[in-house]
Amino acid sequence: MSARGDRADGVGPVVSSAHLARSGLPALSEVEFALTMSNHAYQRWMVRCMTAAGAPGMSALEVLVLHLVHHRARAKTLADICLVLHIEDTHLVNYAVRKLAAQGYVATGRSGKEKTVAVTEAGAALCTRYGEVREALLVRSARELGIDAAELSRLARLLRALSGSYDQAARGAAAL
Repeated sequence: MSARGDRADGVGPVVSSAHLARSGLPALSEVEFALTMSNHAYQRWMVRCMTAAGAPGMSALEVLVLHLVHHRARAKTLADICLVLHIEDTHLVNYAVRKLAAQGYVATGRSGKEKTVAVTEAGAALCTRYGEVREALLVRSARELGIDAAELSRLARLLRALSGSYDQAARGAAAL
């Protein structure tokens, strides 16, 4: 590869914006494109897996919120959900919680002045079914690729660290 990130065949890196790849770190543009594709595929997967599990019509955010609320079988505050999922717009999470509550998958309550959200039996059963579908369709397929579990964990750590760089850059951009 050249200093610009072009491959020897002259095609260049796989990016969505060649003008952004012409930078001090062309590989970052490759990661951004991969993240975009992965994010859309992951959201599509969550929605379709939940449909296969028996709950059609849920959004990707609703699926994420349901799984997080089910995590460790203890109630979460709205602030906790937003913090863990890294969502700034609390109203988006609140709307997802209202929809999940209307479907009987979560129940809301209060702890002092804070709204809490807990999974119901129906929500826990749905998460279990989702896990079964995930195991049968996604986990088996991913294992057949021969990807090392330790490598996946390393990639996850790298992506979490990289998210900090994007957060810092976002704060800098907001201050301009």
